[in-house]
Amino acid sequence: MIRQELLCQVRGAESGYSQSQNSREGEKAVSEMNKRWVLASRPEGAPSMENFRFEEAARPQAGEGEVACRTLYLSLDPYMRGRMSAAKSYAAPVAIGEVMTAGTVGVVEESKASGLEPGDVVVAMGGWQSHWTASAKAVKKVNPDAAPLSTRLGILGMPGQTAYCGLMEIGKPKAGETLVVAAASGAVGSVVGQLAKKKGLRAVGVAGGPEKCRVVTEEFGFDACVDHRSPDLDAELAAACPDGIDVYFENVSGRVFTAVFPLLNDFARIPVCGIISHYNDTSLPEGPDRVPALMGAILRKRLTFRGFIVWDLSHLHAEADRNLETWVADGSLSYREDMVEGLEQAPEAFMGLLQGKNLGKLVVHVSDR
Repeated sequence: MIRQELLCQVRGAESGYSQSQNSREGEKAVSEMNKRWVLASRPEGAPSMENFRFEEAARPQAGEGEVACRTLYLSLDPYMRGRMSAAKSYAAPVAIGEVMTAGTVGVVEESKASGLEPGDVVVAMGGWQSHWTASAKAVKKVNPDAAPLSTRLGILGMPGQTAYCGLMEIGKPKAGETLVVAAASGAVGSVVGQLAKKKGLRAVGVAGGPEKCRVVTEEFGFDACVDHRSPDLDAELAAACPDGIDVYFENVSGRVFTAVFPLLNDFARIPVCGIISHYNDTSLPEGPDRVPALMGAILRKRLTFRGFIVWDLSHLHAEADRNLETWVADGSLSYREDMVEGLEQAPEAFMGLLQGKNLGKLVVHVSDR
């Protein structure tokens, strides 16, 4: 595993980190506070710092059947942009003034739930904050010695499950076929391609820039990777897929899908996991109406498009967890992490994620175990 450091401006002064480091009372006060980022306003287009607000509040206490936890690692993921919008979606939006949603790895500091003790490490939707509570049913206890804890937010967490379940259930990979995956250097795409190789497919990635393409082929073992920034993307993708495309795992849409579309073979399967190139759109793209051409191709080529959310495929989660843990442990699955230091950097890092600045799974290190 190689960790890439994402360079973000430290916002200590802006975030209210003004407690005296020399005062014992000050240190005690800080330790009793919950530091958190809340949604201050809904973005129009790309999010900005004005859409977030840093707050300090009393640390939450565990109620009956709950645990109170301190965040060790915080996950940043593209779906969070959708949760900042009030538009109807598969999940309720984050309310104005509410803590931004996120998966977290935490350590239990107080427990009023059977089977969970202080010191246990758990995964839950703790949000963009230093401390949180959750019911025992809403947390997953993990072995802290089985793998680096940050992987529970990446290859051994929701992104890994998303890659495995979406590919197996919807992509239905078959040996000898060609798979293309967009955002191939990211947390989901990198796993999709490696799983396809395990199934005997030709794996072709699409990524942004020469370094990401190098990582996709040299570290993740794809057969080829093309740069979506290239002016010759269409021709380069066609050359990398001489037998067409049987499975296209969609994470991006936009220009990448335009290049993929004419190469889809009869009966191709397209799991639609994300469309990050359009998450900041405020209106429909300009240009001709391409819906008739798309619908015609779906009919003539008998294509299968299916959008999915990872919890739709919960019947595969146990299988995914078991296999992913085995393959990470034996070294046959590789991963990258883009580690950011400090909760105060979460908004800047998240905005960078939407611009493709990260390489691998974006994780914020909040505190030590």
